Amino acid sequence: MGRVDNDAFLSELTRFFTRSKSTGTVYITMKRWTGQTKPEPRKGKAAAKATSAADGGDQKMCLLRATLNKKKISTVINSKDVNRFQMAYANLLKAHMDGLKRPERTKTKK
Repeated sequence: MGRVDNDAFLSELTRFFTRSKSTGTVYITMKRWTGQTKPEPRKGKAAAKATSAADGGDQKMCLLRATLNKKKISTVINSKDVNRFQMAYANLLKAHMDGLKRPERTKTKK
């Protein structure tokens, strides 16, 4: 499916969770994203240090990916939308994480 906007991502993630009840597992990854699609080649250690110091001034974004079987979706979250998205995302996770099992504890003798 590719990259979608934040609201479409949450609705599709809800569909992923309902489909995974019968079969499959939903994998979710989140990482910082700078908007760069291709890697830049390094020209030495000095150039690498200079680019990492200059990297902090750009607008910060997060890339969120979800996978169920062979179907993948992703979205980019801007820094101004993080609070709104995080609240909706947390509610979605709380609603669909009901099938988890508690680990069995073995009694240890002291």
